[in-house]
Amino acid sequence: MSSKHIGRLAALSAAVAGLFAASGPAVAQIQERNIRASIVLAKEHSLGQAMVEVARCAADKSSGKLKIQNFFDAALGGDLPVIQQLRSGTLDIAVTSPSYFTGMAPGAALWDLPFYFANEQEAEATLDGKAGKLLAEKLSGVGVVHLTYYNVGFRHTTNSKRPVQKMEDLHGLKIRSSQSPVVLDTFKALGGFAVAMPFAEVYSALENKTIDGQENSIGLTETSKFYEVQKYLSLTQHQYGPAMMIFSKPLFDKLSPQEQAVLRDCASASRDSQRALNRKQIDESLARMKTKGLQVNQIAPAEMERMRVAAKPVQEKYLKDLGSDMTAAAQEDLQRVRGR
Repeated sequence: MSSKHIGRLAALSAAVAGLFAASGPAVAQIQERNIRASIVLAKEHSLGQAMVEVARCAADKSSGKLKIQNFFDAALGGDLPVIQQLRSGTLDIAVTSPSYFTGMAPGAALWDLPFYFANEQEAEATLDGKAGKLLAEKLSGVGVVHLTYYNVGFRHTTNSKRPVQKMEDLHGLKIRSSQSPVVLDTFKALGGFAVAMPFAEVYSALENKTIDGQENSIGLTETSKFYEVQKYLSLTQHQYGPAMMIFSKPLFDKLSPQEQAVLRDCASASRDSQRALNRKQIDESLARMKTKGLQVNQIAPAEMERMRVAAKPVQEKYLKDLGSDMTAAAQEDLQRVRGR
């Protein structure tokens, strides 16, 4: 072999050795970690299945070092206690709604605005666009790290007294909602009476007739078995319901860049499959609940328009509170998806 070839071989060997030397420390920076994740919904729900996928992905990408243990059905508490655990650094992950952050990051109320989105395409354009990125930045300032957005679907109204076919049918009904002031004001504007209540308490409150109804996505209504204690489902489509996977910032900051990258990659990878599964589950859930006796009714377009008009002052009130940066970001996202 010529000296020229020997020189090239030596250079190649040195490059390969350097590559392995560089990758060695990177692999070593993924430690054995037990990561706890809270999901208030059932494992069968699309959000539960997303976290099953995330746990499997994290284990695969870390050679089994990052072990995510999922706790379903609010086993670790309701949304607000769990968020507090994240902020204090006593819990790693939660899947929850942006609604619970409206007091800390007003821009989170964007997705609570009544009748603001015409369809899921518009809503997802804001989640995946400038508005969603802006909220992620704001959440970092209140002690959590945003990893991805999920789709729970539009929220509808169930109750045990009567079908809601016009706005007046809501009058006098006690409807459970989240603690978002936007949701509370929306039902007040529509003539109903919203009652803020932790999600884990809703089934028993419906069963005991402490409240008449609740408002949630179709999938969540089924997995929570609300059809057992409710008679009517009215497709009010009054609000879009996203969810997000968030990590405790105090704990996330202690992870190596490699560990953080694995978690971000796995969260992102679960997004599209969760959204597709959620849409499929909505159709299947609606069909199953009908067979179990739940009466489902559409609302006539003219009545839907009456509701939109009645809720318009609520939309305008909270649009001003979002902050000019969030409002501008949302409008830009919507204009893009609407082709303007």
